[in-house]
Amino acid sequence: MRLACLLFGPVLFAAEVTRIWDAAPHNAFTDLTYFKGRFICAFREARRHVSTDGKLRVLASKDGKKWQSLALLEDPKADLRDPKLTVTPKGELMLTSAAAYRERDNQSPVPHDSIAYFSKDGVQWSAPVKIGDPNFWLWRANWHKDKAYMIGYETMSRNGVTRLYQSNDGRTFQTVVPALHTENYTNESSIQFLTDGTAFCLLRRDGGTKTALWGTAKPPYTQWHWTDLGVRIGGPQFLRIPDGRWIGVVRLHSPTEHTAIVEISGTIKELEALPSKGDSSYAGMVWRKGELWISYYSSHEGKASIYLARWKPKA
Repeated sequence: MRLACLLFGPVLFAAEVTRIWDAAPHNAFTDLTYFKGRFICAFREARRHVSTDGKLRVLASKDGKKWQSLALLEDPKADLRDPKLTVTPKGELMLTSAAAYRERDNQSPVPHDSIAYFSKDGVQWSAPVKIGDPNFWLWRANWHKDKAYMIGYETMSRNGVTRLYQSNDGRTFQTVVPALHTENYTNESSIQFLTDGTAFCLLRRDGGTKTALWGTAKPPYTQWHWTDLGVRIGGPQFLRIPDGRWIGVVRLHSPTEHTAIVEISGTIKELEALPSKGDSSYAGMVWRKGELWISYYSSHEGKASIYLARWKPKA
C-alpha cells in the first residue's frame, strides 16, 4: 500500500511511504540496514506496546517493495524489545536487543539484559550473547575503526546513569565512561562518527525539561560537551548525508505526537512529517544512491504497523 506524500513547512522534500508489515497485533520499534545487496529490516512483534511476548522479526528486500521474512527470534522467558542492526567489520549482521523479564503485561520496572545475535545471512542466527551490565539497556551499536560503541541506560530506576561502552568484537563490552550523564533520566540514544574520529550523540531525556541533548567528543571519548536542543524527542536516530547536514528521524510531541524527518543544527528543525500519529517512530535509516530509506512504525491506520519511507533532498 502506497501512502500519499505529506509536505510540511517549506516545500523542499517529499517522502514516498509504503506499509510493509502488519501481521501481529502490535508491530513496532524498527531498524534498517543494507547487507549483501538487500535491505534488512528488524522490529518487534507482540500483543501490545508493553507485554510479555515480544519477538523479533527480520525481513529482507532487494527493492524495498517486496519483502521476505527471514527469521523470528524469541525467548520464552523474555519480552524481546527494540532490535538494532549493524554490520560488523567481519561482515556479519549484528542485531542487538533488550530482554525484559516481565511476568505480566505493562509491568515496570523489570530486570533487563542487553543481548546480541550474529548472522552471516539474516536467516540463521547465533544464540544470544549477553552484553554490557545487567539492568543496563545498551541502545544502538555503531562501529568506528573496528570498535563498536554503545550507550546504555539503567532500567531499574528513572534516576540512573547513562554509560558509554566499547567493544572490539561486539560480544564483550568494556565501560569507557561509567557516568556519561546522570541527570533527568537520559536514555535512548544514537551515536555517529566523522572520519577524524569526532563522535556525535543524540540523546533522549525524559526528566526535567524533557528536551533532547546533543553531545560531542574527541577520542578517547571520555570528555563530552552537551548542548540542549530545546525539543522533546523519542526514538532517536540520525546520520550525516553527503551535503554535510545531520538528518534525523524522531518522534516529536508538538503539536501532537508524530514521526518526523528533522535537521539537527544547534536545535531540531522539522523538515517533513511522515504519515503517523500517537504510538509511532523508532526509525532505521540507510542512505543509498542519493536517497534516505527510513523504516518506522505508526498506529495512524488503526494498529501499529511497519512502514518504509524513501526521502530524497531536492537538487
